[in-house]
Order: sequence, then C-alpha cells, then structure tokens
Amino acid sequence: MPALLGVERSARGYRWIERLQPGRSLVATAISQANGLPELLGRVLAARGAEPHNADRHLDPTLRTLMPDPALLQDMERSAERFATAISAAEPIAIFGDYDVDGAASVALIERYLRAHGQTCQTYIPDRLTEGYGPSVEALTGLAQQGARLILTVDCGTAAHDAIAAANAAGAEIIVIDHHQADERLPPAYAVINPNRQDDLSGQGHLAAAGVVFLFLVATTRLLRRNGFYRDKPEPDLLGLLDLVALATVCDVVPLKETNRAFVAQGLKVLRLRHNQGLRALADVARIEAAPTSFTLGFILGPRINAGGRVSASSLGARLLACDDEIEARALAAKLEASNTERRAIEERMLEEAFALAETSLEHEPECPMLFLGGEGWHKGLLGLVAGRIAERYHRPAFVTAFDPDGTATGSARSIASVDLGAVVRAAVHEGLLLKGGGHAMAAGFKLERSREEALLRFLLQHLTGPVRQAASMRQLAIDGVLSAQAASLDLIDLLERAGPYGPGHSEPRFVFPAHRLSRVRSIKEAHLRCTLHAADGGRLEACAFRVADTALGRTLLEGEGLPLHVAGHLRRSTWQGRDSVELLIVDAAEIH
Repeated sequence: MPALLGVERSARGYRWIERLQPGRSLVATAISQANGLPELLGRVLAARGAEPHNADRHLDPTLRTLMPDPALLQDMERSAERFATAISAAEPIAIFGDYDVDGAASVALIERYLRAHGQTCQTYIPDRLTEGYGPSVEALTGLAQQGARLILTVDCGTAAHDAIAAANAAGAEIIVIDHHQADERLPPAYAVINPNRQDDLSGQGHLAAAGVVFLFLVATTRLLRRNGFYRDKPEPDLLGLLDLVALATVCDVVPLKETNRAFVAQGLKVLRLRHNQGLRALADVARIEAAPTSFTLGFILGPRINAGGRVSASSLGARLLACDDEIEARALAAKLEASNTERRAIEERMLEEAFALAETSLEHEPECPMLFLGGEGWHKGLLGLVAGRIAERYHRPAFVTAFDPDGTATGSARSIASVDLGAVVRAAVHEGLLLKGGGHAMAAGFKLERSREEALLRFLLQHLTGPVRQAASMRQLAIDGVLSAQAASLDLIDLLERAGPYGPGHSEPRFVFPAHRLSRVRSIKEAHLRCTLHAADGGRLEACAFRVADTALGRTLLEGEGLPLHVAGHLRRSTWQGRDSVELLIVDAAEIH
C-alpha cells in the first residue's frame, strides 16, 4: 500500500497509510447506501469491521444485541448460586478490590447491588504502597476473622493461591471475579470467574473486571428472580449501574468492541443523568461543562479516582463511587482533586529524572529494545504512569522501578502495540527471576530482588528483542481521510459521534489536513502547544498538541510557523462558556516533500 501523501517517515517516525483497505471500499459504499449514511461515515464504519448487514450494531450498540449470556463464562452459574444464597440468608459478605478505577468501580457495583437488597458488606482495598497488588494472607484471613463467610475478590485474585488457601482455612469461601491473564493452575477458590482463564471458552476476554462483575450481577439477579426472591420486593436497577461499568471499561483501556461498546455507549447515557452522587461531585470539582464522553471518563474522571490509590488513601475511589450521601461525596471528591494535584507535581519530577536516565541509556545502547529505569525515592504509586510516558516517547517497552531498603524493587511496565508484556513478565516469574509479577499484554507489575536484576535484564533482552524489532518495522499511522479545515465542522463531529464510542479496538477517526499553513504556534503550560491551521481556500482550524515539549513533533510544529505542513489528528468538540466549536488534537505532522 503506498504511503498516504507520500509520507514515509513523519515527525513521530510513522509511515502514513489509509486505514480503509482497498478491498473494503465497496463494503463502505454498501454500508452507506443500505443505511442512508454519508460516504465518510460508511468508510469509518467499514474500516472498523462493520458490514452492511450489521452496521446498525455499530451505530447503536445495545446490551440487548451485544451482551453475552453470563452462563457462558466458566464458574459463573456456580458463583451466582453461592452469591444468591448468601443474599437470601443475609450472610456476612466481604469484598476485596484492587485500588485502580476498574477495581474501585467493581467494588462499588457490588456494594450498590447489596444495598439495593437491604444489605451491607465489609470492603477492603489494599494500600498500593505498603501492601501492593492483590490479596494477601493477612487481608483475607482478617476479613474471615471479622466474620465474613463469603469473600469476593474483584479485579484481582487469579494468582492469589496462598492468600485464598489461608482464607479457606479461616472459614471463608472465596469467589474470584477477575480478568487478568491466568496460568493453567488456578487458586483454591470456591469459584474463579475470569474470561482469561485458560479453560474459559466464552470469548469475553476483552471485558474489564467491572464488565465481568456486571455479568455476575445479571446472573445472580436472574437466579434470585427464578427463586421468587422479588415477589414482594423490587429488583435492583442494573442498567442504572452502567455508568460505573463504562468508567472502568474506558479507564482500564480494554478493547472497545462487542459488549464493551454497549457498556460504554449505554453507560454514558446513564452518566449524563448524574444519578451517582460520587460521579456527580467529581464532575463538578473537575468543572465538566459538556456532556460526558469517553475522553471525559479516561482523561478527566479516571485520573482523579486513581489519584487516591497513587498518593493518598487507596479506598477513596471506591468510597466515592459507592457513596449516596451528597455531602460526603463532595468531601471525597475534594480529597481526590487535591490528591490529583499532588500526583501531577510528583509525576513531573519523576518524569524529568526518568527522561534523563532514558536519554543516557540510549546514548550507550541506541538499539536496545526496551528501557529499564530505576530511582531512589521514586513514588511507587506513579511508576505505571511514568512507564507509560517513557514507552510512548521512545517507542519501546519501559520498565520503571522504585528501590526498597530491603534490597528489593517494585516495578511497573508498559508496552507498545504487538508486544505482549504480561506474558514475558509471567515467564520471568516462572524462571525465578521475579518475586512476583503479572498483568496484561500492554501493562504489568512486578517485584524483584535487586541482586537478580542483571539476570532479569538478560532474560528480557532475549524475549523482547525480536517482538520489538518486528513492531518497529510496522510503525504505521492509519488515517481515515484527508480533509480541509473548512470541512471540520460541528456537523462532521455530530456525524462521527454516531459511530462512537471510540477507544482501543474501535479507534477514534484520525484525519490529515494536507499542506495547511501554521500560525500562532505557541507553548501553553510548558509541555503543550497550540496553533492555528490555515487552508488555501481560507478555512482555518484551531489545534492543540499535548505533551510534545522536547519531542520531534513539538520541534516540527514550532519550526513550522508560517509554513505549510501535513498535520494529522483527531477532531474534538470544544465547549467554552456554553458555546461549541471544533478543534484538532494533533497526533503527528510531516513536512511536504
């Protein structure tokens, strides 16, 4: 396929190509004609796998058409029966959840579900800094000793063999509800619901933990209904909980396909009603004026919920999402806002050090397939954020560690497309090179003895060199169309929103504005740039580029003042003082040859 506009290597090192494969052009035309859609929208849908007979499912993703039968998941029926029995008998129940957005939302889903049945539960969120990820022996046995007969672990537990065995011995039964990659050997729990366990054939491995929890609640409600539990009492409003599922789905960066698209599309509708006191308070403190979108969830609400676990109290996010008291919700939202401000300041200091270390490392080994960085005093709660920024800037997997006084190090890793980091980290655990570790293809966490660091580095080099080189040879930026600034209208935004929501696996449309002259290129808040694009026909478009200071893209834009460039990015609706306008979020640029 020829490079679009002849761009073989852009400012960010990409080869630009058309997203729609040549053989799909007729499909795009058929989708447009069959559904009465403009040609551009037909092309956007066809490039994301839609066919003429199912385009309506892409335009209107609903649970009715896309949600699977929960019973397809291994151990689901067994778990629902146990949970229904516990609810009917008012047994003492506890929830152990992870401290990120997915974990907090999963905990809040079950808390709200139990509250709808007139019941309460114990909740335990581990401290990210002192306890780390996943259930510990002390935490689960503690819940059992406090009276819990049934403990649900959400967004964690698949690898917690020792902790679950100890809880069983203490008299509690454990249901694991998780979505992380699993080894063949599962923990000795009463049940393990995880679409990514190796014997699960449901095909739902793309779900976030909150999505699995929602299916679990659907299965439980169905069973309670069948048993006549709701003859004299109302059923819980499960659809009213979809704002939490949407939040977790977007923030956990799982593929936005099939059921996940329905969760997000319908969850955003629920979020706009502002029924959840916690989310309403957080939206107010974040000064969100426009109707919420996936961007709102992932870049405004999500970081604030995560901030509690990163620099403050790990339980703040789950408490906020489960909160029904307006005054308490406002107080919790204010704490999270303050934590997020603190998080940003600490992150910037760490990033400055990490970028300097990365530059030094690449000076010595420019072809190294990964970056392995560590620092004294680095905040453990921010390692993943820093690793993500390193991977994004240097286009290779990044491992970022914080040293502990006991001779160990805690680390987070982030990957690049087509490189499965979770599998490599789990393999390192099996080889005895890591004390513990696990995660997804794109993200992982681990703990190591510093004396084993050199052996670990050799192992990582051996396992990552090939995949990273292959990924580098495929660095392409897919473009959905070539537009002029004049075409970037609110009507176009309305049209594109019909094919949303967008995210991983259902990419937000990306357009190129060819040979547009740049004016008023200026820095804002040090790391960002703003500018205006001018087309030859007189059209103009305001644009911004985030976190591009000291990058090749930033330099290309700054040096391009007054010159025509090819500029690629996403179109966004911008709301200011009640008025809507269109702006371009720049993701790449290329000089004209």
